[in-house]
Amino acid sequence: MKYSKILLCMAALAVCLLIGIAWGADYLGGGYVGSHDRSMSDPGIAGMLHWLDAPVSNLPWYSADLTFYKQAVPDTTFSPFREYYTTTGTPVVGGIISNPTRFDITQKTPSSVFYGAGVGLPFNQYASVVPNKTNDLWIQGAINWTQYVVGPVGTWMQLIAYAPVEGPAGFYETIQTDTTSSKYKTYQFNEGYNTMNFKADAVGRHMLYFVVNNQPSNVVIVDVLSPAQTGSTTIEHAMS
Repeated sequence: MKYSKILLCMAALAVCLLIGIAWGADYLGGGYVGSHDRSMSDPGIAGMLHWLDAPVSNLPWYSADLTFYKQAVPDTTFSPFREYYTTTGTPVVGGIISNPTRFDITQKTPSSVFYGAGVGLPFNQYASVVPNKTNDLWIQGAINWTQYVVGPVGTWMQLIAYAPVEGPAGFYETIQTDTTSSKYKTYQFNEGYNTMNFKADAVGRHMLYFVVNNQPSNVVIVDVLSPAQTGSTTIEHAMS
């Protein structure tokens, strides 16, 4: 009986692991669009683990030893993400982001939102299915919002954060190259939508999320790379 219980526990654990692997494959392959389905798991922790354990598979420069971070990439690498970065932004002094300010979404509602694997939803559909009591973090583009961007080093991005309640927010940044470093700072968030600048000032994979009222947001990912030729990157869209 004792050994039967042990075997049963081991079998249950194996099933859980297989389900987790399958879920991660669907998420990264585009089969799962509900990264905000809070009923499955904690979005902040689950999002971080999925990005760390299984990087986006359609990035041709991604290698197991992370040497791609040391390589310059052609300008075409950034082409799909041009609307999400600019050459200017609010200075960040001693922190990760600029101080959050209130954002009126009625003045600049996105057309669509895109998850990490490039899966998109019209914003009105997203807003109708996502609870308004969750913390959410996005990168704002000229037309759309996204949770994943590849950008040139030295550029700026505008972040949009939604918090159901106002209060102090712990903001976290993990930078991964051949080593890993972390940053943390507390900011005051407004109830509703907040906007803030983030500067991609270092090559590497930047993972960002925040916590308000003990609730973590989803994780956004910024892969920061060096252009192949200095000055070859042109910014076609500027944030307003």
